[in-house]
Amino acid sequence: MKRVILFVNGTDVNGKVFMITHSLDELLFAASTKFEINAKRIFTPQGGEIDDIKLIRDDDILYVSSGEDFIYKNKVANDDQINENSEWITLNVGGKYFTTTRSTLTKNEPMSMLARMFTRTQKSDCMLKPSLKDPKGAFLIDRSPIYFEPLLNFLRHNLMILDSNVNVNGVLAEAHYYGMENAICVLTKMANEKNSPADGLITLSRKHVVKAIMSTSPTSELRFQGVNFSGADLSKLDLRNINFKYAVMDSCNLAGANLSGCCFERANLSHANFQDPNGSPANMEGADFRDANFEGSNMPAVNLRVATLKNAILRNCDLRSAVLAGANLERCDLSGSDLQEANLRGANLKDATFELMLTPLHMSQTIR
Repeated sequence: MKRVILFVNGTDVNGKVFMITHSLDELLFAASTKFEINAKRIFTPQGGEIDDIKLIRDDDILYVSSGEDFIYKNKVANDDQINENSEWITLNVGGKYFTTTRSTLTKNEPMSMLARMFTRTQKSDCMLKPSLKDPKGAFLIDRSPIYFEPLLNFLRHNLMILDSNVNVNGVLAEAHYYGMENAICVLTKMANEKNSPADGLITLSRKHVVKAIMSTSPTSELRFQGVNFSGADLSKLDLRNINFKYAVMDSCNLAGANLSGCCFERANLSHANFQDPNGSPANMEGADFRDANFEGSNMPAVNLRVATLKNAILRNCDLRSAVLAGANLERCDLSGSDLQEANLRGANLKDATFELMLTPLHMSQTIR
């Protein structure tokens, strides 16, 4: 009985060995099962199509396709080289195509995810591997195209212009995902202005929070989503399980507060004081903690994915099993902190301080 080695059309990796049975259809069926494709045609390395099982010799190397013509390997290599060196880049964001230049993606936000994927000049430890491509050669990004478009225009013109039907908080969330610091600053200001006293909203104080807590049953959900607490003193309060999503809490004092189970997703907490909180905030994903002080905080398993912690102080913190994937930790002070089993994949660690750490940082924690 003869055997052959099959590869998927256009590739020379992940080949599989097949036994030749009775017919070409049986071989195509076996290839469909192994490669998880709808195998329809088989080719020789020179591109000749095989239409009879008798033409196959023992130990032949063959290529199977889903119906398309034979793809020559040198053409694939040349196409990849052209895409790698081309100034023009096409992105497939949530099914919508965007074509732009490499310089647009890398110039104005040099530490963003997109810049690190497509730059030619970054140090190797800052670069990210580009995403997979679709059949048309566009780089796949599984995000909202509605919110991506204003961010791409911001990279082009350094101006943030939103259509009336586009939610500023949605664009802000995407800016956090892509790590676009300049866009985050502009969008945070736009979101704050939208919720400013000029729109009939007031900045809540400690007195308002205490009154709300006392008038709410412990079993009821207390939500301060999108509320303005700028500069409020909330220290030593019992804030368990409160929803602060999208809240404006810059310069808040939360020292000693019980934050167990709180949600700070996408909230603005720049310059806030989190020293020595009780309990572990469950969700801080995408929040803005620039220049915030967390010194001595007990936060095992906290979710800080794609959060902005630039210049933040996290000295002597318990961050075991914390999720910091994609977070911006530029110039963040993590001296003496315990990062055992923390997830730092894709995080920006530029100029971060890791002195006197309780557990040495393992390389696998930071590799995407």
